[in-house]
Amino acid sequence: MKVLVIGSGGREHALVWKISQSPRVKKIYCAPGNGGIEKLATCVSISPLDTFELIDFVKRAGIDLTVVGPETPLANGIVDEFERASLRIFGPRKGAAMIESSKKYAKELCRKFRIPTARCRIFSQASEARAAIADLKQFPVVLKADGLASGKGVVICQTSEEADKVIDEMMVHEKFGEAGRKVILEEFLQGEEVTYMVATDGTDFVSLDSSQDHKRLSDGDAGPNTGGMGAISPAPLVTPELSEKIVSKIIRPLIAGLKKEGKPYKGILYAGLMICDGRPHLLEFNCRFGDPEAQAILFRLKSDLVDLMEAVIDEKIATTRVSFLPQASVTVVMASRGYPASFEKGKVIRGLSELESQKNLFVFHAGTKGDKRHFVTNGGRVLNVTARGKSLRLACEAAYRAVSKISWDGVQYRTDIGRKWIV
Repeated sequence: MKVLVIGSGGREHALVWKISQSPRVKKIYCAPGNGGIEKLATCVSISPLDTFELIDFVKRAGIDLTVVGPETPLANGIVDEFERASLRIFGPRKGAAMIESSKKYAKELCRKFRIPTARCRIFSQASEARAAIADLKQFPVVLKADGLASGKGVVICQTSEEADKVIDEMMVHEKFGEAGRKVILEEFLQGEEVTYMVATDGTDFVSLDSSQDHKRLSDGDAGPNTGGMGAISPAPLVTPELSEKIVSKIIRPLIAGLKKEGKPYKGILYAGLMICDGRPHLLEFNCRFGDPEAQAILFRLKSDLVDLMEAVIDEKIATTRVSFLPQASVTVVMASRGYPASFEKGKVIRGLSELESQKNLFVFHAGTKGDKRHFVTNGGRVLNVTARGKSLRLACEAAYRAVSKISWDGVQYRTDIGRKWIV
């Protein structure tokens, strides 16, 4: 069969890498892809947002399955349009994808389905938000842009002055465009953050292994939020007992509730969670694989990903099982200087060739371009260095050995991904 993956980041490289291992797949395309993806797939210069050009390409190329990586095409309704054209596509429809594209909507679902989450207030006027901040007696608090902000629309504010500044940036100066026209003022939950993803056909689901993202830019969880600076899988905190709580309190209520409302959710359901005193609270829902969590999880997945995706589409997930390698995995994101703000492109990347044949290691490209001589940087998050090991310690050591061999002018990365769990 022929498969098209939509997107251009590290998550999409991981998807292409895993799909390429399916004996059923003969040809992979990626739109638009990146420098690293070109080694496994034929990249085509079509924007992920150009739905009808993508549909035309799928028809012309005889694509059997389309897989959507990023959230924006899903929020724009790409699945709905593909289904109208009788084309097979993996991902939730527009109505279901609102769980990510509107945090207000997600909060409403939590109230309706009794999903534990932080208390919040929602504002559409900056003056009202500032007045609410002025009345607060306890900090920190969390401010969130209501819409899609590429993982950067969440700010933990330590003081009222900082919160006022964030409100101005989001609502007055429109730092995140339309996404920040409404803001969520949320209580700060103290605990440990983990990611839990499932594949669901709208009725049943299978759980993927747990993971933990590292969202802050700098070591020790300092600095601004980013799209993610690294991930580990499995998350040591997620025991079988905690997993059952997550499923019973969060996953099942959402899937059952959406089905009852006539918006069945089909695809990858991502729950970003805060674990407080052993109890899970929802921070956010996402409508796709996490990035960089996907890199850490897919590097451990033994099962055929294509079979899993088709079981979701055909609503046969109840008879599907997934299995994972017993090793731990660690993904370290190597980024451009200046990320998550402005950054330079075109810096020559050195050292990749030394790592190509290493076992239990893979470098997923996120923001790269390649030519016949070398790769250059072409984004904020540039590379995702991912390693497996018999323990988290060994996986960390392998990942950072590889990171030490890669360089370019202005590279930055965290040095502590996963390390707080190593005794």
